[in-house]
Amino acid sequence: MRRTTLAIAVVAALAASYGLGRYFSPLGNKTGRHVLFYMDPMHPSYKSDKPGIAPDCGMQLVPVFAEDVGNAQAPSHLAQLPPGAVAIDATMQRIAGIRVAPVEKGGTTRTLRVIGRIVPEDTRVFRVNSGLDGFIRETYNDSVGMLVRKDQKLASYYSPDILAVASGFLAASERVPGAVGNDGSRTIPFPGTVSKQGVSSMQGYTDRLRNLGMSDVQIKRMADSHQLPESIDIVAPADGFILTRNISPGQHFDHEMEFYRIADLSRVWVVAEVYERDAPYLRSGGPAQINLKDEGRQLSARIADSLPQSEVGTGTVKLRLEVDNPKFILRPEMVVDVEFPIRLPPAVTVPMDAIIDSGAHTRVYVEHDEGIFEPREVETGWRIGDRVEIVRGVHPGERIVVEATFLVDSESRLKTPASGNAPAPTTDRPAGMTEHIAEVRQ
Repeated sequence: MRRTTLAIAVVAALAASYGLGRYFSPLGNKTGRHVLFYMDPMHPSYKSDKPGIAPDCGMQLVPVFAEDVGNAQAPSHLAQLPPGAVAIDATMQRIAGIRVAPVEKGGTTRTLRVIGRIVPEDTRVFRVNSGLDGFIRETYNDSVGMLVRKDQKLASYYSPDILAVASGFLAASERVPGAVGNDGSRTIPFPGTVSKQGVSSMQGYTDRLRNLGMSDVQIKRMADSHQLPESIDIVAPADGFILTRNISPGQHFDHEMEFYRIADLSRVWVVAEVYERDAPYLRSGGPAQINLKDEGRQLSARIADSLPQSEVGTGTVKLRLEVDNPKFILRPEMVVDVEFPIRLPPAVTVPMDAIIDSGAHTRVYVEHDEGIFEPREVETGWRIGDRVEIVRGVHPGERIVVEATFLVDSESRLKTPASGNAPAPTTDRPAGMTEHIAEVRQ
């Protein structure tokens, strides 16, 4: 019995030892597949013969099986490639999430979205000023933001300086025969020296009254009634909205004081700020669209024939758009969304994630052979959406790394001698992570 019990214990110990060794051995795992080594998924150059945690990133080491790798070795001509070239087999590419894609060439139409600000057209802004000293008697429905019509009475004032000129106007109109015109002047039924002199004198008084601030409507009314007015009317020079109001009843005013500022908003400007790199694609007369999210409406606009204004130190330019505003939906200082359709010429492009930008250098990783990637410096052009134009460095059809590029770049720097022409370290990042790109859509 003792010998039998001892034999059973020895057999059990051997079985347990074999099982534990089989579980923890680097040459096997629970699936029965042969493990060559364990690899850091973030830095494939780090290998271990035991499972565990990667020392740099804290991730679980990934097993690499013999049947996946086989007898693959780095090609002998790898040494002939430029410094920084790396060999990554298909298994490691799959584990690290590395994906390659061909370089494309073609044109496209995209939409550039920016913010715009509504301003009145400067040719449709009217300033009502004083031509003399006086004081305000009354005001009539003249609050800021009110819609007024041409020749609508806004206020009245008194000034003794205008009475002498008005008296001279009445005296001159008495000596001129004929009917009174719309502007206060008289039509002449017959030619003659006296009549011409009278008309000239009357026209001079009319111009003086206008210069002092009297409207044509009040001048005609005074000519018809032959009476001096008790006060001078301030009227709206055009249909529009009152933007500013600087008077109140009983207020004394000085010469050249601005009473009102009125804007005709039936047509307005939209000032849109775009990046300088996008400005060459936006031409005068080109179309644009104004989006009003709250109202759910879109308005068509046109890029004005004016010189874009550059903003110092911002890298942007201001474009002026013209847009009809018949229902006065757009008001001054309102902020709106603006869309520009942009037709880009045919160009070589790559995804944004394919670019490694260190500031001083910009590069991509080109697949030189199956599983072999070499760094190549490139010169970039426009960057819109998730695409970057490549001006120089790669050609259509070449295959480059488009996903997990930073992992390939890290492996390249680790395998490149410090004295060699290594890619610029430490500051690399996928292009576009910190640079502001205009929001666009297909």
